Amino acid sequence: MLAASPTLAATAEPLTVDGGDGRVTLNRFASGRTGKRPAVLVLHGSRGFDLRPQAYERYANALTADGIDAYFVRYYTQADEQAFETMHTRERREAYETGRFDAWAARVSSALSAVLAGADSSGRIGLLGFSLGGYVAAAAAARDERVSALAVLYGGMPDKIAPQVKHLPPMIELHGEADRNVPLASGEALVRLGKSVGAAAEIIRYPGKAHGFDFADNDPMTADAVSRVAGFFQARLSAA
Repeated sequence: MLAASPTLAATAEPLTVDGGDGRVTLNRFASGRTGKRPAVLVLHGSRGFDLRPQAYERYANALTADGIDAYFVRYYTQADEQAFETMHTRERREAYETGRFDAWAARVSSALSAVLAGADSSGRIGLLGFSLGGYVAAAAAARDERVSALAVLYGGMPDKIAPQVKHLPPMIELHGEADRNVPLASGEALVRLGKSVGAAAEIIRYPGKAHGFDFADNDPMTADAVSRVAGFFQARLSAA
């Protein structure tokens, strides 16, 4: 069950879910529409939501404007947070992340269960992941057939999970061609994997754009990315 925090933010409602290995914290941005609504779970990059909250909130605003509830999912455990504080090289972080994808995907599924159990849920739910969160979203979508749509920004499928994938939902990948953090090839491989298991899958390439290009406040490609993601979910999560 979703448990509300006693203190509510002005635009987002903090909630908690039992994640099995510790509580999962969510921030719910509710659409103003009444009745049963679809939802999208938003998964942060390696630095969490707090580094650039307004960048993530652009997506929440676009989704809620389309009648879709958005949930920011903080999939890290307290132990994850503490571990990352001791890691000062990319190699150590990546090694740690590789060992955590299964657990993080399971925590996302716990959040998904709670959202789907809500009285206002239409039963249609999507995952939207950024960078590391894109890998977590892809892993969760491959293992949880309740996910109706997947959008990944500059992410991919974890290497150790890819050979096991038998299913993926309709998906879209957005990726800058000049990304040096997560190569474009990783996004292309995810789309090929989706197609190989029968999913409708598309990649949108952004020439000259680097990792996290959509976090820029004044770049026209930011608005393009937000619009494409919102339109994708609007099309895929509408009542069948």
